[in-house]
Amino acid sequence: MKKIFIDGKAGTTGLRIEERLSQRNDIEIVTISEELRKDPVAKKEILNSVDVAFLCLPDQAAIESVSLIDNPNVVVIDTSTAHRTNPSWAYGFPELDRSFEEKIKKSKRIAVPGCHASGFIALVYPLIKNGIIAKSALLTAHSLTGYSGGGKKMIAEYESDELDMLLQGPRQYALGQKHKHIPEMTKITGLENAPVFCPIVGTFYSGMEVTVPLFKSQLLKGGTTEIKEIYKNTYNTEIVKYVENDDEEGFLSAVKLEGKDSMQIEVYGNEDRILLVARYDNLGKGASGAAVECLNIVLGEEKTKTLEI
Repeated sequence: MKKIFIDGKAGTTGLRIEERLSQRNDIEIVTISEELRKDPVAKKEILNSVDVAFLCLPDQAAIESVSLIDNPNVVVIDTSTAHRTNPSWAYGFPELDRSFEEKIKKSKRIAVPGCHASGFIALVYPLIKNGIIAKSALLTAHSLTGYSGGGKKMIAEYESDELDMLLQGPRQYALGQKHKHIPEMTKITGLENAPVFCPIVGTFYSGMEVTVPLFKSQLLKGGTTEIKEIYKNTYNTEIVKYVENDDEEGFLSAVKLEGKDSMQIEVYGNEDRILLVARYDNLGKGASGAAVECLNIVLGEEKTKTLEI
């Protein structure tokens, strides 16, 4: 039986990881008392005693927790932004291609993709890999997300009995183009230029819809048919799959996969103006589900074990 520690399990990501893992009899979840959770000595002891440590912490706290680990056998699965662009860490999106999955299998350090970044990278990476768009492409993306992505403070704001009028409609944010997911979106796809990124938080708890628009003139070759074929060949698993004509009578809801750990890849538009779309749950494939999938790969289990598909 493998011992698992969730460092920061009180947050939205940690809670859902614990929920998924509590269904299993092949692991033991190790806990730390509330009064000792910030005690470096106590935390160091636990971190070095387990087989796998999930880090569901702010960036600096995640870096500090990693520094406490001197047991070379401990696998770290970090859900923070801290290590996603670090080449010595495996990037936790195995569906991108076999090299990503193989690195996850062999690594003791795994960085879980960011929620917004997951959709953008899923859409763009295979097109660059297959020569459909250039690394020098100037791209734009917008992303609709549930308010749970903002953590406890934002959740409390949206679930207040006296909801502020300005929270009743969707809100665009990260207006200065400094969103923390942009470096990851750029590096993992191989883009030479950071995309113009427009995230929007809505009045729903969880769910996500990332859209990347393309002009035909941005394609080095092919068109919608070739893009669809690439997605069909790349994404054909239970967790990430390409689907066709799955809109809701001309609409696309960001809550289509709320509560799920899977992702849908879709293509709309026409031969001149193309819409690439990824739909999933920001707490699922965008966070906790991706983390548990990485654990399953590390343990040699089915990737979908205890995931909600």
